[in-house]
Amino acid sequence: MSLLPLARFAVAYAPAGEAANREIPSLPRAVPEGSTRQAASRQRYLENYLNHLLAMSFYRNYHAMTEFLEVSQLSFITDLGPKGLEGVIRKRSGGHRVPGLTCCGRDQVCYRWSKRSLILKCSSYRQARWWGQEITELAQGPGRDFLQLHRHDSYAPPRPGSLARWFVNGAGYFAAVADAILRAQEEIFVTDWWLSPEVYLKRPAHSDDWRLDSMLKRKAEEGVRVSVLLFKEVELALSINSGYSKRALMLLHPNIKVMRHPDQMTLWAHHEKLLVVDQVVAFLGGLDLAYGRWDDFHYRLTDLGDSSESAAPQPPTLCPDSPATPDLSHNQYFWLGKDYSNLITKDWVQLDRPFEDFIDRETTPRMPWRDIGMVVHGPPARDVARHFIQRWNFTKTTKVKYKTPMYSYLLPKSSSTASKLPFTLPGAQCATVQVLRSVDRWSAGTLENSILNAYLHTIRESKHFLYIENQFFISCSDGRMVLNKVGDEIVDRILKAHKQGECFRVYVLLPLLPGFEGDISTGGGNSIQAILHFTYRTLCRGEYSILHRLKAAMGTAWRDYMSICGLRTHGELGGHPVSELIYIHSKMLIADDRTVIIGSANINDRSLLGKRDSELAVLIEDTEMEPSLMNGVEYQAGRFALSLRKHCFSVILGADAQPDLDLRDPVCDDFFQLWQETAENNANIYEQIFRCLPSNAIHSIRALREYVAVEPLALVSPPLARSELTKVKGHLVHFPLRFLEDESLLPPLSSKEGMIPLEVWT
Repeated sequence: MSLLPLARFAVAYAPAGEAANREIPSLPRAVPEGSTRQAASRQRYLENYLNHLLAMSFYRNYHAMTEFLEVSQLSFITDLGPKGLEGVIRKRSGGHRVPGLTCCGRDQVCYRWSKRSLILKCSSYRQARWWGQEITELAQGPGRDFLQLHRHDSYAPPRPGSLARWFVNGAGYFAAVADAILRAQEEIFVTDWWLSPEVYLKRPAHSDDWRLDSMLKRKAEEGVRVSVLLFKEVELALSINSGYSKRALMLLHPNIKVMRHPDQMTLWAHHEKLLVVDQVVAFLGGLDLAYGRWDDFHYRLTDLGDSSESAAPQPPTLCPDSPATPDLSHNQYFWLGKDYSNLITKDWVQLDRPFEDFIDRETTPRMPWRDIGMVVHGPPARDVARHFIQRWNFTKTTKVKYKTPMYSYLLPKSSSTASKLPFTLPGAQCATVQVLRSVDRWSAGTLENSILNAYLHTIRESKHFLYIENQFFISCSDGRMVLNKVGDEIVDRILKAHKQGECFRVYVLLPLLPGFEGDISTGGGNSIQAILHFTYRTLCRGEYSILHRLKAAMGTAWRDYMSICGLRTHGELGGHPVSELIYIHSKMLIADDRTVIIGSANINDRSLLGKRDSELAVLIEDTEMEPSLMNGVEYQAGRFALSLRKHCFSVILGADAQPDLDLRDPVCDDFFQLWQETAENNANIYEQIFRCLPSNAIHSIRALREYVAVEPLALVSPPLARSELTKVKGHLVHFPLRFLEDESLLPPLSSKEGMIPLEVWT
């Protein structure tokens, strides 16, 4: 068995100039005969002598030395934690071996048994008691966190005093990832639902210095081990081409290893996104290192270079000697080739040609991408790394092609050294951080749904407000088709507030349309309609929906408690105004300006049940407070949660153009009314100028055909349209709850989407 890594973890015990002095030190002279301290002195002298030898890597790494001492080289890796008893162990033969590495001796590997017992052969009763005591002390001491479930039934405990930083949109997140990669000294772990090797992490790019594959190659050449886990998709269903990503990365350097999982056809996906550097800094959230994800608060619809130039700029040309590398010396583009995208207009194609456009940027606006990411340091980064290592080792032991020495096992570092940070990223704040996940036996060899548990608990215990941004919102359990109860907890919390006469607000932000290719002017296609069906079933249609249950209890008073919105923006293209929705890909919950959940998990059964997609998230609880307001009363808000929520509200409401806008109090009547009025006014302006879709004015496919037949004001009178657009504030618009309400949106049984199990959509 090979273990990764060893030499790069080893502590430099030797002083400078060790290579020039490898002579074995002489044994000390014996103490006088008859000394009362003779035995103790000899033991101490021998101990000092051996430690002197082991201080020199030449002897420490010599196989005869480790054999004589009956230890392994793992004993000298301080990051693996405190050393306990070590020696050759033998297990009793028989039983059923199941995959999963649990411990290793000098020459053998011990596996977890189906009855969760490991029987060791010992030479004596004394030796058996010795091993038993050591194993018990390990389990009750350093191994305690690994052997029990923690709050929310998570594999990881809450980590107080941890440094954490949020990122809104991909620009800041990608740049921080690039800075962290540059600091890597030992190892980099990466897993994504989709990874694009040629994606640029800092933009606009004028060289390949900040290109992901180039950065990983440079670190690999420095000796850093890069381990990448990719979701192996069903190629007929998804066009992310993980096979190309694997080949492109593996060809860069032998220190870069890539695994794909699973091999068998499955309805579920590895959906988590993470990058870990040296097991001390970990990035996670909703952002894949892939095309279309990079964006900033401008949410640009076009990318045609600098319009101030006299001649229209041309896209970067491919170098003749390297067709895969464009000449970027005069580049003015933010999104090159496949990175310029509008996933509803057209899904990605030909990803092995990364720098060729696949939609016409002269006529088609790009779709802005809104997302939330995180970086954590220290102990929670160790927990994120442990999740990756568990998945890596599980994949290695279950796929025959990865059982070769070419793919080494990974080892988690100890939490005892996690607080020794070789570097930190600026802007981090101190909080209590707990890592959560959704995994199943197919994805990681164990079952956990702590993300769902944390969502339910946070909603249930909230006192003042909830702010939710999510790519999907499919909930409200009926015990058959939909099982997660996030929507049910929201209903119960609002009903409790209404019964007790409390002021409580729920803000929900969703993408105005699901992210599937389709022509919404003709209905959007079966995939878009299927997601819309289950979204409307959660929000407002049917007996299980949130609004149906709230209206039954309080009539129209539900509007005082809940707001459901999306985001939209506008720009100029082809000599006239254009508009496009901002695709919300975030997976975030903020409660009471003190608690935040950020991760890769959508609000649906796929992400939350644990038995389906694999996901990763963090629960952040503020410990550092600052003065704020809550319903007009002074309130101690958490610095992390408050700063994140105020940043989100500032961009969404266009606070830069409203200097008097006070974002401190998200609960008071004045602010909630401002939020609702802004959403309503913006939606009306966009509909008047662009006849945007989806729209509350369209209840049927027939009405849709009539609606799109009318030419919008943006084309009829661009100057008038531009004048009206100056009245738009920020990006907030109401979510159209009545769109196609007279139609059945489930896919026809005769279609390929209709033959897919309903669980795929939920």
